[in-house]
Amino acid sequence: MVSFPGPESDPSRAGEIARAARALRDRIETARLFGLELPLEWPPRPLPGAPPAGVRAARLSGADLEAERERRRALLAPIEAEVRGCRACVLCESRTRTVFGVGDPCARLMFIGEGPGEDEDRQGEPFVGRAGQLLTRMIQAMGLARSDVYIANIVKCRPPENRNPAPREMISCLPYLRRQIEIVAPEIICSLGNVSTRALLDTTLPISRLRGRFAEYRGIAVLPTFHPSYLLRTPEDKRLAWEDLKKAMERLGLRAAAEGS
Repeated sequence: MVSFPGPESDPSRAGEIARAARALRDRIETARLFGLELPLEWPPRPLPGAPPAGVRAARLSGADLEAERERRRALLAPIEAEVRGCRACVLCESRTRTVFGVGDPCARLMFIGEGPGEDEDRQGEPFVGRAGQLLTRMIQAMGLARSDVYIANIVKCRPPENRNPAPREMISCLPYLRRQIEIVAPEIICSLGNVSTRALLDTTLPISRLRGRFAEYRGIAVLPTFHPSYLLRTPEDKRLAWEDLKKAMERLGLRAAAEGS
């Protein structure tokens, strides 16, 4: 009979074993999501970092809130370091810089796109090109600053020619994103466009069917809406995206900086 070591046999390894089990679970779930076979290794390579924050910071203020921000930054830092050295898929071969995430680690609202573009690849920060400038204006119209939210992508390296990420590329990156979400613990995730929405919600429905309707990802409310790059090409749908964002604002108790922006 084959047995695996458990926390009871070596209490000092309990945290290591728990992280390895979580990493293995994430790989299995992601493979199932995209219908791919994935060889199972034991022990799987654990993601770095301590256990997730696990609590939301909405009720903290002053020094307590700043201390919690520093704690969560410390939890995110080793994951970002792992991403910088990641060579798990072919996107590492053409990237200039990895693009981990940016913003308040205690944010109540998190935006998730599909992947970095040319400007993001050069600067190492998500949503800094034309689409990012539009996203910033959308955030400001909600009565928030860019620094008040957390922004990330499904994949951390730029797909060549800004194509959609391939399933195997997303499999490599989703465990990193899951850890980001666990640590930030937002009240609402706003998924931007088809790729991020389908990856988070395990669906094949188009964004046109899903936008503006709350769903759930691991106990967190998800509000899909159009990607800013789509809105640049189709400005007549900005009105629809604003209607979506107002639903998030209502749930968060926010007041618009400029109604109809």
